[in-house]
Amino acid sequence: MSTAQELRMVITVDDFDRVVRFYRDTLGLSVDSEWDRDDGRGILFDVGKATLEVFDRAQKESNDILEAGQVVEGDVRMALKVNDVDSSFHHLVVAGAPLMSHPLNAPWGQRIARLQTPHGMQLTLFSDL
Repeated sequence: MSTAQELRMVITVDDFDRVVRFYRDTLGLSVDSEWDRDDGRGILFDVGKATLEVFDRAQKESNDILEAGQVVEGDVRMALKVNDVDSSFHHLVVAGAPLMSHPLNAPWGQRIARLQTPHGMQLTLFSDL
């Protein structure tokens, strides 16, 4: 069996332009490639290193309570490591991202905050303390 060399998370959205503006302009992700063809549009953002994190239900609920104050719907959440959680959080909230929790220090040594993207995905911002 071949070893995986890249992780891509693929999301399908109804308001393509709005979501692209959020990731490119508001969040500041750089565009790797994009296309607009007869069969559809797409864009690849470069987010640096990728990891796949798998939780059991108890761990998911524990993280939800810490990051969002309650257990929330959805089994998929994106987490992005940023240089400064507080300034990134403020920038995204000002841009209209719905907030789920204010920044806080997690017991595992990271600063975290949770918001939502324009298409409703949960987004955790984190940085090392």
